[in-house]
Amino acid sequence: MTTANSPTPQIVSGLSAVIDQFDGLLVDLWGCVHNGLTPFPAAVDALERAAAASKTVCLLSNGPRRGSVLVERLDGMGVPRSAYHYVMSSGEAAWQALAERDDPFHAALGTRCFRLGPIRDASVHTDNGLTLVETVADADFILCTGPFDNSDTVEDYEGLLQDARDRNMPMVCANPDLVVHIGDQFVICAGSLAQRYQAMGGAVAYHGKPFASVYHQCFRLTGIADRQRLLGIGDGLRTDVKGANIMGISSMFLSGGIHVDEIASNPPSSETVSQLSSKFQVNPTYAMPFLRW
Repeated sequence: MTTANSPTPQIVSGLSAVIDQFDGLLVDLWGCVHNGLTPFPAAVDALERAAAASKTVCLLSNGPRRGSVLVERLDGMGVPRSAYHYVMSSGEAAWQALAERDDPFHAALGTRCFRLGPIRDASVHTDNGLTLVETVADADFILCTGPFDNSDTVEDYEGLLQDARDRNMPMVCANPDLVVHIGDQFVICAGSLAQRYQAMGGAVAYHGKPFASVYHQCFRLTGIADRQRLLGIGDGLRTDVKGANIMGISSMFLSGGIHVDEIASNPPSSETVSQLSSKFQVNPTYAMPFLRW
């Protein structure tokens, strides 16, 4: 794994401490800008200040929905468009891959799609040549966007996944995250289901962080070619920080997100963050509890 980051992260009080080193920000959404229900005022303030300082802000989400849908969701939450310039999502990357079929895995897929996930994720399989079917038996492949219900567990899907595996059915995962906070509730994501399917021997194509394709989309959107001038911000060590490490950009780890129960101190110490990061074999450049200026 290529990394431009220091093994010992620098603990900072806010984004303002490092912002002058960068021209653009790639910012995770869920757990960083909002909790799935309401935005974090300090995070929105930080992004608006960064944008006002002529920094390009690209929101980079592992949400299994197209970018336009995420913009509508942000509008509904009250996140102002002055806080960002672009939105890129794992759902958008999955939609494009399924529409373009320009790699061997996706080129070999059929068009009959079984959506493993809720109706709110319909944008990922709409207007890109797919036909949605009702059962695994009728499908060419599974498009995994998450659990059907927020209260579900991975075990609830054991039978469905085994059925698909028995049919040697490929899966496209439109959200590599394992879990997410919705308010104060932990909910499994598509990544947990895809991980279990892989453990069964199933073939899975992932879209989103930490995989390179979604970052290349961001590079094109922002127009920033010098990766040393980009900062990735997020609360996921295995997605946000790992993706930044792979792509050779600096990273800001927000310890108050999905890893909050594993980080005892607030603000975190460099030693605590380093110890936890070593479990994921990643190296964040900076760390702070929450996104703030």
